[in-house]
Amino acid sequence: MLLALIAYPLLFALRSSFYFWNLQIGPEPLQFVGFENYVQALNAFDFRAALTNTLILSILGTALEFIFGLAIALILLKALPGMNIVRALLILPTTIAPIVVGFLFRYLYDPGGGLLSWVLQSLWLPVPAEGILGSPSTALAAILFVDIWQWTPFFAIVLYASLLAVPDEILEAARLDRASAWTILMRIKLPLIKRTAIIIVMLRFMQIFNTFDTVLVLTRGGPGTSTRTLGYSLYEQGLVNFNIGLVSAMTWITVLIVNVIVALYVFFAFRNEEW
Repeated sequence: MLLALIAYPLLFALRSSFYFWNLQIGPEPLQFVGFENYVQALNAFDFRAALTNTLILSILGTALEFIFGLAIALILLKALPGMNIVRALLILPTTIAPIVVGFLFRYLYDPGGGLLSWVLQSLWLPVPAEGILGSPSTALAAILFVDIWQWTPFFAIVLYASLLAVPDEILEAARLDRASAWTILMRIKLPLIKRTAIIIVMLRFMQIFNTFDTVLVLTRGGPGTSTRTLGYSLYEQGLVNFNIGLVSAMTWITVLIVNVIVALYVFFAFRNEEW
């Protein structure tokens, strides 16, 4: 049953991708066009821009969230005052719907009185006249910042739980051998949580690759194509233009790209692992 639920939409999209089918013209596929939809998608400038933006967001977002999350997890391990409250509050950003986060940051980025814009101006940092979200040079970075704010706690909590599972006996033995904190981290802690780290990085990469909600609320893919993502392009072609044939081809291109990237990542990440 589960296999059927997964396979049917993919097979339906695969079949539809070989037809000219636009719901604004008619409810049924009109003409078999072979790979024309795929060629049209790959040759479209906005699709290539969406792919580039999606890769930038996915790679940078995942990497930075992992680094910041690991740093926070290491801080949480320390017996500092108020840590129990910090741990409880840390998960809150991930419980908020991305579309709500998008509306929140749209007001924070507002050039007419948004808190983040005001802070940047107070620090004598340049803020574009058209606003942070209105400038092609800053809009994508603004979306990346929103994603990092919301999902770094996810990495922090998971990595913190994994670090808690590292046996104290191993850590004590390393300290008796006068190993530095850096050596303990790089030679003991990280290798022991490697599998967990690999899996959450993979899952988060796939999640960011499908980014849509935040882009829709903050920029609608603009200015121009500077923040257009594959998820937003699929929404636009499928639910705005109703071009079922083209959006099906774009869906399969996206599926293939994600699967190739994830397969290569898993191969290189686990090639020296023993199970």
